[in-house]
Amino acid sequence: MDCAIERSKVQVLYDACDAVFSQKELPTFQQIQWLKNLLDLMEAIDVGIDEFSLHQSPFSSPKITKGLVCGQAVSEITYIHIRECDNFSMGVFCFPAGGTFPLHDHPNMTVLSKLLYGSVHVKAYDWVKVENSSCRTIGLAGIVTNSIFNAPREPSILFPRSGGNIHSFTALTPCAILDVLAPPYSEEFGRPSTYFYDMPIPTLPGYVILEERDLPDDLVVTRAPYLGPSIVAAGDELMTCS
Repeated sequence: MDCAIERSKVQVLYDACDAVFSQKELPTFQQIQWLKNLLDLMEAIDVGIDEFSLHQSPFSSPKITKGLVCGQAVSEITYIHIRECDNFSMGVFCFPAGGTFPLHDHPNMTVLSKLLYGSVHVKAYDWVKVENSSCRTIGLAGIVTNSIFNAPREPSILFPRSGGNIHSFTALTPCAILDVLAPPYSEEFGRPSTYFYDMPIPTLPGYVILEERDLPDDLVVTRAPYLGPSIVAAGDELMTCS
């Protein structure tokens, strides 16, 4: 007997990303808007996060209570890996108040981000002119945004060659950001994560010099398990019913 199982919101988002980013052609504006609208429906609970609870059970890990990650109890920047394939990845960064993720790039990627809860200061830049010197990237960049984002707000999009492909986050309150990266980071395929310093130009407001830096020593990112609904991807063994 056939059975119909209602798909979770995270499954719907995964299936849509798979359809859009597995095609050979670049996504159209309409397809990106479709993904943006689906991402806009996502809430913290849809990816296994309790954004309100401060309670921690003595029998659970420091960040997990009642089968959910406690967003308010996160004391370090915490990454929750949801799913990854060749064409895209999905994950959530949870921040404590004051947590900062420094300037970093997304080479040749489309990035869709949804602030699930909280408040965060975002800086984003576009390259104007860039060069490689002694294997270090340095160049002129223009400011795309330097603003405070408060949830709820619509998702943001970074495009491969415009829209702010270098950005940083500083959490003003506990917050969480759901990211879709297409394609995912890959050293093998020339998509490493590169970090930068930004140096203002007093005589040129709105522009900075960006200079590549090493991975910051004070950047600590811990892991927490994904506790949201399971995702069935193409090639997974499908459960049948009779």
